Amino acid sequence: MIRLRVEAREMSNFIQSPCDEAVIRSRTATAPCARSSGPWILAATILGSSMAFIDGTVVNVALPALQASLNATVVDVQWVVEAYSLTLSAFLLMGGALGDRYGRRRIFVIGVALFSFASALCGASASVRQLILARGVQGIGAALLVPGSLAIISASFNEENRGRAIGTWSGFTAITAAIGPVMGGWLIEHVSWRAVFFLNLPLAIIVLLISLYRVPESRDENENRRLDWWGAAIATISLGSLVYGLIESSRLGFGHIAVLTALFAGAFLLLAFLLVEARARNPMLPLALFRSRDFAGANLLTLFLYSALGGTLFFLPLNLIQVQRYSPTAAGAALLPFVLIIFFLSRWSGGLVQGYGAKIPLIVGPIIAAIGFALFTVPGVDGDYWTEFFPATVVLGIGMAISVAPLTTTVMNAVPRNRVGVASGINNAVSRAAGLLAIAALGIVMLNVFNRALDQRLSTVELPAAARQSLRDQRINLAAASLPQEISPTVREILRKAIDESFVHGFRRVMLVGASLAVASGIASLLFISARPKLLHDR
Repeated sequence: MIRLRVEAREMSNFIQSPCDEAVIRSRTATAPCARSSGPWILAATILGSSMAFIDGTVVNVALPALQASLNATVVDVQWVVEAYSLTLSAFLLMGGALGDRYGRRRIFVIGVALFSFASALCGASASVRQLILARGVQGIGAALLVPGSLAIISASFNEENRGRAIGTWSGFTAITAAIGPVMGGWLIEHVSWRAVFFLNLPLAIIVLLISLYRVPESRDENENRRLDWWGAAIATISLGSLVYGLIESSRLGFGHIAVLTALFAGAFLLLAFLLVEARARNPMLPLALFRSRDFAGANLLTLFLYSALGGTLFFLPLNLIQVQRYSPTAAGAALLPFVLIIFFLSRWSGGLVQGYGAKIPLIVGPIIAAIGFALFTVPGVDGDYWTEFFPATVVLGIGMAISVAPLTTTVMNAVPRNRVGVASGINNAVSRAAGLLAIAALGIVMLNVFNRALDQRLSTVELPAAARQSLRDQRINLAAASLPQEISPTVREILRKAIDESFVHGFRRVMLVGASLAVASGIASLLFISARPKLLHDR
C-alpha cells in the first residue's frame, strides 16, 4: 500500500488528462471517461479504501473501551477483530472477480453501501455478539470495495498516468491509515467507541455520490468465466473453523469436543479447498502460480512476517492502554512513527531491487524487523515511551520498510504479465489470513503465559476464597480483569500490580514469537528467493 509519494506538481499533470479514450471505449459499459473525471475518481477510491483500512486498525485501539462498555472478554474482542479479517480474507479475491464481470463501479458502490450499513450496525450494537456479526458483514463490504478501488483506477487511467494515479492512491491511503488510529483514539476518549463506526457514514455518502455521478463504469468485456463460489465458500468455512478452534481453546480447552471438531473440520476443509482449486476451471487461487519458487517463497515470507505483525498490532494497544495507562489518543499515536517510516522509505527500498536484487533486502529487512519485535520485550510496567517503546517502533518500521517494496516487486515479477492482478490479490489475501490466524494462535500463548505468571504471583498473597474465585473467573479478561470488591486497598494495589506484570510477561513472550516468525521469513527468502529473478519484460 505504501510505495510512492507524488508531488503536487506531478498530481496536477495527470489529473487533467486521466483517460485513454480507446482503452475506456473498450472497457466501459455505461459511461465514457471525461478528462474532468480524474480527480473525482481518485477522491472516490481514496475515501472508499481509507474507510476499510482505517477500520482495520483503529478498532485495535478501541478494544479496551469495548471490554469495559460491553463487558467483553479477551476472547470476545479477538472475535471483534477476527470476524472482519475472516470475511475480508476469504472474499478478497472474489471481490476483484465480481468487479471484472459485473462492473467495477457497481461492485465498488455495493461494497461501500454494505460497509456503511454494517458500520451503522457496529455503532448501534447492544452486545458484543451483535458487534461481532456486524464486523463480519463489514469485512464482506471491504472485500468488495478494496480491490474495486484499484481496478477502477487501472481501468480509468492510461498507462502513462496510471502509475502516478496509483501512487497518489497509495500515498493518501497511507496518510489516512496513519492518522486513523490517532483520530479514532480521540473519538474514543472524548465521545465514544461507537463514534469510530458512525464516522464512516458521512464518508460513505460522499463516496457513493461521487461514484454514481462522476466515476465511469468499466468491466472486462471478455470476462465470461464462471466464478469460483465453491472455493470462496470452502475457504471461508475452513478459515472460520480453524480460527474458532484456536480462539475458543483459550476458554474451553483443547480437549473440548467443540474445539477438536472445529480444528479437524478446518484442516479437512483446507485440504478440500486445495483439491477444489486444483481441479477448478477458473480457480480463485490458481495453484499453478506456486510452481514459481520466487512466488512461493514471497508468500511464505508474507505468511511469517505478517503473522508477527498481526500479533503486535493486536496486543500492543492493550498493553499501552490497560497496563501503561496511556489514553486512547496516545495509544493511537504510538505507532505513527512506524507508518511514517514505511511511507517515506518504501520508495527508496524499491530502488534496492534494481541495485541488489530482491533477495538481500528480503533477508535483511525481516531480520531488522525481528530485532524490532525483540525490542518490545524491554518495556515493563510503567515503561517510558521514548526510551522503550519508540526505539522498538522505529526499528520495526525500518525492517518493514526494507521488506515491503521488494516483496511486492518479487510477487509481480514471479508471474506472467497477465497474472499480476491475481498474484497481487493472492499475496494480499495471504497477509490478511496470516494476521487472522496469528491473533487466534498468539492469544493462546498470551493467555497461558499470563495465567502461569499470575498464579505464581498470587501464591504469596492471602485472599478470601470468594475473592480468589472472583479473580479466577476474570482471568479471561487479561489486564482488564476486575478486582474483587471485598478486598482492602493495599491488597487491591498488590493484585493490580500482579495482573499488570503478568500481562507484560505474556506480551514479552508474544513478541519473542513474533521475532522468531520474522527470522523464519528471512530464512524463507534465503532458501526460495532468487538473487536476480527475471523481470516480466524479460520473459
